[in-house]
Parts: sequence; structure tokens; C-alpha cells
Amino acid sequence: MNPLHAKKSRFLVCVAVCMFIYTFIYLKVLLYDESNDQKFRVRRAECGFYPDELCSALFVGKPAAFKIGNFCQKSFQPEALSCIQTSCSCSTVLETLHFITSPLSEEEGNFSLAYIITIHKELEMFVRLLRAIYMPQNVYCIHIDEKSPRAYKTAVQNIVNCFENVFISSKREHVVYAGFSRLQADINCMRDLVNSKVRWNYVINLCGQDYPLKTNKEIIQYIRSKWNGKNITPGIVQPLHVKHRTEVSYREYIHSGVPYVYPAKIRKAQPPHNLTIYFGSAYYILTRDFVHFTLSDARAKALLEWSRDTYSPDEHYWVTLNRLPDAPGATPNAGWQGDLRAIKWKDQEGVSHKGCKGYYVRDICIYGLGDLQWIIESPHLFANKFEAGREPLVLECLERRLRLKALRQAQVPIEQHWRLQEHSHFNMQLDV
Repeated sequence: MNPLHAKKSRFLVCVAVCMFIYTFIYLKVLLYDESNDQKFRVRRAECGFYPDELCSALFVGKPAAFKIGNFCQKSFQPEALSCIQTSCSCSTVLETLHFITSPLSEEEGNFSLAYIITIHKELEMFVRLLRAIYMPQNVYCIHIDEKSPRAYKTAVQNIVNCFENVFISSKREHVVYAGFSRLQADINCMRDLVNSKVRWNYVINLCGQDYPLKTNKEIIQYIRSKWNGKNITPGIVQPLHVKHRTEVSYREYIHSGVPYVYPAKIRKAQPPHNLTIYFGSAYYILTRDFVHFTLSDARAKALLEWSRDTYSPDEHYWVTLNRLPDAPGATPNAGWQGDLRAIKWKDQEGVSHKGCKGYYVRDICIYGLGDLQWIIESPHLFANKFEAGREPLVLECLERRLRLKALRQAQVPIEQHWRLQEHSHFNMQLDV
């Protein structure tokens, strides 16, 4: 064969093979894209008007909603909140983050609440919490853990700077779980709040993983109707199984860079002023007069000093003082009354709930989608605990429900930016 013809034949064979490979790859990619596009359309169809339709089904406990919800929340990640990592003008912050900028009723405008919020992480969760409880007639003290990253502190400060009634605590603590620093953080905010220009009626403490279940109006009505002039500090006389918390001295240690408290072999002196120690919730709703009392009364000061080396002193300090008959707004004979927090404790499975549908951390449930019906049926004002990053749809559902309820209760014209979405696909027959 002529060498020239042989080279030409080999060249043509090579071209043919290349064209075959190219065509195969092209068709494969085309088919793959069509398949992906079809899958995307299927996801759209399954998830419906996301998230409102799913939320409505989850609130009434429809079994299929849990599986579909877990699938859809992975496919439709919520849009990141703008203006929380970057600097925006304050007008942009208020509008894009949907803050309510006027009292929604005369009743609310004439009854101001103070909030203490202790935070250390999850910036987006903090913003969602703040806008859920924010009203311009209230006042808010934010305590940021001193050991939080500088970038986190800066981002929180940028948000806070846009509000005259929101401020960072003037003194910050290195907060240690179950340590005295957690109690001291609240005391620091209280000292700031009593000097506030806002004449608030009650103070409520929250942590960064709390979220409200009731509107501002409903919280006020609950306080005025059931606790008018009284403090809410659920608790009882200290049971035997927790007496170790105040009978021996606890010290702060650091292991692998993590601080914690641990009992020392030192027995504590008896409580000052012959006080009876109670045990209760670290959460409270306190009158302004009672706050002044805790900051000035000799017994309160002595108890605070005595509590420095106890375990989780915020779980005995407030309730012990509120059982003193002469304390302002005291409830000497109260027990666990006070619907402050919906919490699923692990040891309460089968008693107050049917188990955690998310997962437990320190025996407290981090809520999952299957917990939503239990949460909204709870009579409590707030719920704990949430992790927005891991279960985004849980918080998304509660947030939309709460805002929709607040705007329905409003007795003033509603501004467009107060709405979290242009259209709501919630079932309007659903009691939200």
C-alpha cells in the first residue's frame, strides 16, 4: 500500500474515533442534565409551596410531612440573612431583616418589656431571635460571651448600632457552663437596664438558643392576667438530690482548653441570713422593683457572694430571693407554676413528652421537625433549644407562624417590610 494512503487511512480512523467519543460524552452530559432537571422539578412538586405547606402539615403532625420535610430542607436551604456579615445602612438593616418598627397596639405601647439575651455563637440565630421579640417600646441588653470571636462581636455590634433601645452589656463575662459567670452576666445587664431611659415593667432573660412561641401582645396579656405585679420564678425547696450543688465548694477548671466547674473537697458554710435555699429554673420574669431589690438588699448581696462557688447558681438565686415574703412581687408559696419554657428533658420521656425527634445535648432536646406539633401546642411563652443550621425548617416554620400571628393581631396599619414573605401559603383555617 502506498505509505501516503496508509497515513491518510489512519488519520481518518482517528478522526472517526474522536467524533464517536465526543458524541458519546455530549449525549451523556445532555441526558444527565435533563435527568437532573427532571429531579429538580420532582423536588419542586414534592415540596409544594415551600415551606408554608410543609409547615402547616408539620404543625398538625401529618406523618408523611416529616420525611418530605427532611428531604426538602436539604434541597431548599433558606436564603442567608443579608446585612449580618456585611455592613449595611441602618434603614437597610430594618427593612431587609423585617424588624417591626411601631407598637402593634396601644396596649403594647403602654407596657414595656426588658430583655436580657446571653449569646456566644450562631449569629443568624441571634438575629432571628431578636427580630422575633423586637418592639420599639421595649429595651434589650445583649451579653456577648467575652471569649467569643472578635468577628462575631463586631457583627453583633453592627446590628445593635441600628437601634436606640438595644445595647451590649457594659461588662462582659467569660461564661462557663454551670458556673457563677452565667449568673453574673444577668446581673451585669440588670445594672445597665435599671439606668435605661425606657421605663420597662418586667425583665425576661433568654439565651441564644431560645425562641418565642407567643407574640409580644400575648406575653404581656399572660403576665398581666396571671401574674400582675408578681415575679415568675418556677421552683421548689431544694430537693435532696441537688443539695450537693450548694453544700460543697465548686471550682473552675480548664481541660483541653474547655472550662468547666468541678467540686472541691471543701464544705461550704450555711447560707447567709439563715436563708432557705430553693431550686428552680434559671429563667424568670421579674418586676422592675424586684430587680432594684436584688441589686441593693443586704440579703441579696450576701446570697450572691455566697453563691460564687456553687454549681449552677442561677438555678437557686432568683427563686430563693423571690420566696422571701417581703421581696417586691414575691410569691412565697409558689411552686413550679409559670409557663416560661417548653423544654423536652430526656428524663421526662413518657411523662411530659413522647421523646425527642431531634437529638439530645446535656439531656435537653435540640428540636427536630417531629417536635413542631408538640412545641406549638405547648402553653409556654418560649421554647428551648434550637439549632438553625442543623434543622433550618424547624425555625423557619415557627418564625413564619409567629410573624403571621403578630400581624393578624395588629391594630395599626401594617408596613410591607414587616412581612417575612410577600404571600403566605399557610392554611388560613389553621389556628396559628
